[in-house]
This record gives sequence, C-alpha cells and structure tokens, in this order.
Amino acid sequence: MQMEKETKDLLKYEKELYKKGISLIGGVDEVGRGPLVGPVVAACVILPPNYELPGLDDSKKLSEKKRDKYYDIIMKDAVSVGIGIVDAKKIDEINILEASRLAMKLAIEDLDVKPEYILSDAMKLDNIDIPYEAIIHGDALSLSIAAGSVIAKVTRDRMMYELDKKYPEYGFAQHKGYPTKKHLENIAKYGVLENYRFTYKPVSDLINKMKVVIRK
Repeated sequence: MQMEKETKDLLKYEKELYKKGISLIGGVDEVGRGPLVGPVVAACVILPPNYELPGLDDSKKLSEKKRDKYYDIIMKDAVSVGIGIVDAKKIDEINILEASRLAMKLAIEDLDVKPEYILSDAMKLDNIDIPYEAIIHGDALSLSIAAGSVIAKVTRDRMMYELDKKYPEYGFAQHKGYPTKKHLENIAKYGVLENYRFTYKPVSDLINKMKVVIRK
C-alpha cells in the first residue's frame, strides 16, 4: 500500500495540470553532468494521463536492473519519448549547464507529439516555446520527470558500454566516465581520448601538468 501512495504522490504536479485540461505533459531530465568523457543525455517522456508505475523513482535511487526494467516498460507505455544528446566537444564550447539545457531542448524536439506543458528537473528552459515548470528535485517528485530520468540514464549507460567495448582498458563499463581514482589512473596510463571533456579540470590537469597524450 505504501508503494501505491508514493506513486500517487508522484502525480501531484501532473494532476494539477490535468485539472486545467492539459494532458500532454512532458517530463524532462538529463544525466551525465559529472563524467569526464562522453555526452550529456536528456530524455523527455509523455506518459498517458493518470498513468501509474509503482516503484518508479529518480534513476539514481534505482539499481541498474530496475532501471532496465522500467526503461522497457516506459518505452512501451509512453505516448512519446524523445532523446537529446550533446557531445563532449559541444560541452567544452558552451559549458555543461548550457549543454544540459540544450540536451533537454533537443529531447523535447525529438518527441513525436508536441507536449502542451513541460515539467523539468530544476532546469530553466527559456530556449523552448512551450510553457514549463522547473521543479527542484523533480526526478523524485514527478512521475513524468522520473521516467525521463530513467530513459536518459539507461541511454547514456548503454553508450558507455559501447565505448567500453572499443576501449576496455579505461573501465567505462564500471565507472561510466565519472572521475574515480581508477579512471584517472587509466587516463594517465593510456592517454586522453578525443571524446573527453577537455575543459574539465581533472582532464586539463592531466594534459597540461602531467603531459598526458591525446589519443587520435
């Protein structure tokens, strides 16, 4: 019973919009601000009105197995899912905050159906022409945003698994690009790949201070 109560609480923001006659609500979130390598990925999900998915939560609170399970359910049940990807080069050009905002915009534009309203996880989206509300900790307070969080996380993790197949010596499957001690040791040992974020201090320090090579 507690699980059902939690799910209904997660529809609080959506239900306020349903009362106003708004049913196409896109929940958008991004993942990948902290990693040293790869893109920032956003996902926007439009769920059916009054949709419930017990146990769905902020992707960071779920195990990988549960995220994969919810990913499949959301992809099957959602009215529409959009993905936005901004690569490391663009992150270096415009900074991670603007890259995250851009990824969310791209995710919204990738939807098959234009939403009437957007709920975002804390991000101001002045770059879209759709009404929106930025909710602090939205991925834990809105079912739509939680769904976007899961889709974005699984999408990015799968990209890291592909990178791991190409460069297994870096351990991307384990750390997903985050600056763990082992990851930094591997960069120092094997060099910096072209899809690293060169403006991030751990990477720039390795290049400038330790003279770590950039692999072509």
